[in-house]
This record gives sequence, C-alpha cells and structure tokens, in this order.
Amino acid sequence: VRRPTLAAMASKACRIRWMMPRTRVERKARHSRVFSGTQDGTGDVLKTLQMRGLVETTTGDEALQLHCKEKRVRVYCGFDPTADSLHLGNLLGIVVLSWFQRYGHEPVALMGGATGRVGDPSGKSMERPLLDEEELESNIESIGNALNRIMGREVKLVNNLDWFGDMGFLEFLRKVGRYARIGTMTAKDSVKSRINSEQGMSFAEFSYQLLQGYDFVHLMKNEDVTVQIGGSDQWGNITAGTDLIRKMLRREGAHGLTFPLLVGSDGKKYGKSEDGAIWLNSDRLSPFKFYQYLYNTPDADVIRFAKMLTFLPLEEVSALEQSMSHASYVPNTAQKKLAEEVTRFVHGEAGLAQALEATESLRPGSDTQLNASALESIADGVPCVVLEKAQLVGKQLTDVLVSAGLQPSRSAAKRMIKGGGIRLNNVKVVDDGASISDSDLLDGRLLLLAAGKKNKMLVRVGDG
Repeated sequence: VRRPTLAAMASKACRIRWMMPRTRVERKARHSRVFSGTQDGTGDVLKTLQMRGLVETTTGDEALQLHCKEKRVRVYCGFDPTADSLHLGNLLGIVVLSWFQRYGHEPVALMGGATGRVGDPSGKSMERPLLDEEELESNIESIGNALNRIMGREVKLVNNLDWFGDMGFLEFLRKVGRYARIGTMTAKDSVKSRINSEQGMSFAEFSYQLLQGYDFVHLMKNEDVTVQIGGSDQWGNITAGTDLIRKMLRREGAHGLTFPLLVGSDGKKYGKSEDGAIWLNSDRLSPFKFYQYLYNTPDADVIRFAKMLTFLPLEEVSALEQSMSHASYVPNTAQKKLAEEVTRFVHGEAGLAQALEATESLRPGSDTQLNASALESIADGVPCVVLEKAQLVGKQLTDVLVSAGLQPSRSAAKRMIKGGGIRLNNVKVVDDGASISDSDLLDGRLLLLAAGKKNKMLVRVGDG
C-alpha cells in the first residue's frame, strides 16, 4: 500500500508557477535582450552590492563576479509563507533581487509551499508553530501578489510544493538523503545552537536544510538558476544546496550570496516596533505608519539604511551624509528621503502620496485641508473615539471636546479655544460657542479634533 504523499495533504489549486509574459511576442522580446549592466558602467552587480553594504558572505567573490559579468543569470531568494505579508526584514532580499534585475539578470522568488510546512530553524530559539493548509495557501497567494506589486511581473514565482508535493518520504531519502552527511549537517551554526539548547531540535527542523538544499538542485537542473541569495542566517542552507548540486548533479557553477540582517546601531533588529512587525502589505500596516517608522530612524542608522534599502546613487547618499554635519542642515532631512524612497518602492507613488498627505495632516498646527481618505490613513496613528451622531451634530464644540476626552471640562475647553489651541479638521476655532454641523463630518462619518500641537483625536460616527 502506497503511503500518502504531501500532495494528498495539500491542495494544488493555489500553487504559484512561473509568471511568464502572456504572449509569444513578449516572451521572444524578453529572451532576445542583450545582457548589459548599466548601474556603474561595468555590469558588476557584486561590486554595487558590496559598496552598499549588502554582502555578508559569498561562495567565492571572483567566481560570482565573473559569472554575473559573462551572461544573464537567474538568481533566487526564498520566502516561507509564515504570515500573509512580508515584513521590513524581508525587504533586503527583495532589494538584492531588484539589484540583480537592474543589471539585466532574472530574479526568481521561491514560495515555500513545502518548506513552510516544516519551518526554518535558522535564527530561531524554538520551533515555529505549524500553520494549517488553508492558511499556508492563502499566505502564498498574498506574498506572491506583494512581490509582483513591488518588483513587477518580471519576477518569476515558483512554489517548491510543485516538486516536493508528489515526492514520498522513501523517495526523498533515496534521492537526497543518501548524499547528506550527519557531521556536516550538525556542524551548521543554526543546528548547533538549537541542539545544545534546552528546547532541542526536532527531526523535521533538522531536515529543513536538505529541503532548501534540494530546492537549489531542482532550480539549477530544471530552470538554470545558478545563484541563491539569502540573509546571513541562511548561509548553512545555501551551502547545503551548493554541496548537493556537486554531489547529485556533478556540476560546478552554483553560487551563493548572503546579505547582513537589518540591525540598528543599538544591536536590535530593524523592522520591529512596539506594535509588532513592520509589514509590507497595506492591509496589515498603512503606508502612513510604514513611512513614519522609517522617518523615525535614528541619525546613527539613516545613511547606512539609505545605502541598503534604497536605489539612490551613492553620490547622492554621500552628499546627504555630508549635509548632516552642516549648521544649515534641517533635522530629519535624511530620514525624510529614506522614508520617501522606501515607501515609494514598497507602496508605489499612490501609497507615498497617501503617506505624505497623512503626515502633513498630523503635523503640529497643520492647516492642510482634510478629507475622509486622509483621516482613514492615519487611523492607526492617532487615538480614536466613537461618538453617536446625536452627540456631535448641533452640539457645542466644548461639549464634544469633553465627550471625546480631549478636555477635562467645558471651562477648560473654552480657555483652550480662547488661547487659539483648538482645531477642528485642521481649522483653528476662534469662537468658544461654536457648534458641530453636518458639514464638519467628513464623508458623514469622521472628524479630527486637536488640542494644542500634539494632542489629537479622531472621532468616528457610530452606527446607532
């Protein structure tokens, strides 16, 4: 009796395959392009990555450099679907793929439909919780859509469930396991740290490096992918792949590159906030809040991150760095440039415009004309209260300020109005007897109150 395979446990409906140009003419045009690097006139993508601090380790600098100069290569980075959105830490992989793309190479993004069912132990102190099949498939679809949005349809998406799904356990052991050596596997840093920990390591996690290693074998054999990139914690998994290629395919020419993890000068991982991860999907984190996180980058980190996370010419980054030491430097100019460039890359021009509009709306003393869209975009960045329409329309502003919790009493609200410290939808209120009208409710459901320069309250109209 044949044992169930992964295919029996997972639906194939949502598997992501190669995203190829739709027409024959488009395919022919894409494959007929002549390789030429344009960023520094040499076609040396490795040199560019090194100058921008995006290279931690390679399987051989000279060999990789020559390989990328000789021809257009296919380079891949893997993304496991542990959530329905990638986060700022994943952005470095997308940026490095994009640099290869800008030099005429072909980027490939691998969705871990199979490996996501196991969980990568790299950099983790304990085993990841396993997700159910439906959630994994939904995450894969969401991440694929995000990569297409950020990088364009030129990025090729593959799903390793396509080659692992029908592979039984015995077949995997015969095909891959026979080439693995326990000594080599246990020598990996990601394995040693876990084996010696109190939690230990499961066999499933221990086998992860073989799964990722075979991904590289499959992609090189079937799709001519010759370069794998990943964070510095992926070095062991990448070399597991190059080792398997030599043993299984008896071929040389497989290359690996790792980039450093995004860490601030304080030693903490960049991309985490008090509220959690800095997500790349706007339904998980608004472009406004994404922009604000980058805008708040410390001076000690902003130039390094501008080199790593943006595509600004290094001359421009250097000029920005020099300007920071001048007396005429306007504080946060560098942060503003970093936030604009990264937000534009991730969320597009429309997302950046939304973030800038919302940022201006919240600027202390701002006179920016508001609309409902702008208020919605800042909803997760300011306190919010729900009041019924009967508590708003026709009521004196002093009463509403108290109901919203912005002022302790009507008399305090009146004093604040007389002192010029109250704004309604960014308009300064001068009459302490002013009332709220229907026209003050933007789209009939929102208004913004401000007491002083920093205390703001978004008021939503209740359904009652």
